[in-house]
Amino acid sequence: MADPEIISYEPQHESRSAAVTESRPVRITLTLLTLAFLVIFLLLPLIIVFKEAFAKGVGAYFASLGDADTRSAIRLTLLVAAIAVPLNLIFGLSAAWAIAKFEFKGKAFLTTLIDLPFSVSPVISGLVYVLLFGAQGLLGEWLKAHGIQILFAVPGIVLATVFVTFPFVARELIPLMQEQGNGDEEAALSLGANGWQAFWYVTLPNIKWGLLYGVLLCNARAMGEFGAVSVVSGHIRGLTNTMPLHVEILYNEYNAVGAFAVASLLAGLALVTLVLKTLLEMRYGAEIAATRGH
Repeated sequence: MADPEIISYEPQHESRSAAVTESRPVRITLTLLTLAFLVIFLLLPLIIVFKEAFAKGVGAYFASLGDADTRSAIRLTLLVAAIAVPLNLIFGLSAAWAIAKFEFKGKAFLTTLIDLPFSVSPVISGLVYVLLFGAQGLLGEWLKAHGIQILFAVPGIVLATVFVTFPFVARELIPLMQEQGNGDEEAALSLGANGWQAFWYVTLPNIKWGLLYGVLLCNARAMGEFGAVSVVSGHIRGLTNTMPLHVEILYNEYNAVGAFAVASLLAGLALVTLVLKTLLEMRYGAEIAATRGH
């Protein structure tokens, strides 16, 4: 009985040894190349943003942020995110619940549609809204007759932002809910719970970390979106410029301190998002591991 154990052990040992084929100089070179790429393309631009933002001192930095147009851009960005993210939260939950828990005709097509914003340029999506709601668009005459303004106003910016961000929540929840299956919900229903109770007390606690992760990514994209919003906003200063659009305007006017001051807020948002994303990934990964172990 001892010989088979020895025979089964040796191939495992050899396969582990064969997994590392690169020499030490090669591994060091690859590591240095990776670090150099991260420093040049990620860390260095971030340092430059904050350096330029404070180039004329702290007073000039806060004076730039206190400008009326800058405050308007910040308020509009927060408003659009506050509307778009909850809408995508509701959509993401509904879509993930339908796709992961039920079988129906058109399920594959719905899954493909959710991925559409990932494959369509944001500028194209903004142009679609112009063709729909513009003065010469499909619904333009009707909207004008009823005094409804979509383009060059908050509704158009919200619509464009919702379109480019709606896959984030759904795409995080669908694989997680499929991995968990229907067993817990079926057990709750068999014990007398109704559908809402099963969702609120069973499904939602099981997906809470994946849901927060999706919301975090959705919020970061909503605040940083440029292409689609640029097409539908009209660039009306103090009214329809979000923070990314305001950065472009300030930079084109050679107001470098103001542009980089607003950019530093977006960069700060990116750093906060990165930290929260890392923390959620740790908890999210532990949840998935526990689910698979269960």
